[in-house]
Amino acid sequence: MDLKSIVIIALTLAVILGGRHMADEIARRLEAIPPADVELLARLIEAEAGGEPYRGKVAVGAVVINRYLDDRYPDTVRDVIYQPNQFYVEGIALHPNPSAESRRAAQAAVRGEDPTGGALFFYNPRTARLSSWWSSRTVVAEIGNHVFLR
Repeated sequence: MDLKSIVIIALTLAVILGGRHMADEIARRLEAIPPADVELLARLIEAEAGGEPYRGKVAVGAVVINRYLDDRYPDTVRDVIYQPNQFYVEGIALHPNPSAESRRAAQAAVRGEDPTGGALFFYNPRTARLSSWWSSRTVVAEIGNHVFLR
């Protein structure tokens, strides 16, 4: 499925679930993301999913974008990324120049591509130490080495 089809599906779902106003608001918010935040997202993707396939990189970016679009999370991509204890922000400093693939994945996520179908969380089961809270979440996708949840 090409990117245009994915965006059309996402906007169609937004219309069905919340009306045209909601779809317009989502599109407006995605277009308002500043280039510096897209670059920061690419650096986070490199830190969190540098060894993952492209689809896994987009999925990690989509989690950040899904949070940005959710009223329960901060109002900017930067603030979502730097929300305490959520992402591997220490890794951002280690990746001042993310790969071209991580940059493409960040741009795809910002355009609305979401291979997770709306995940707000992810973890790598080989490296994560999970609390019982995680079992209260619904697994929506497994891509590469990550599990994505809502």
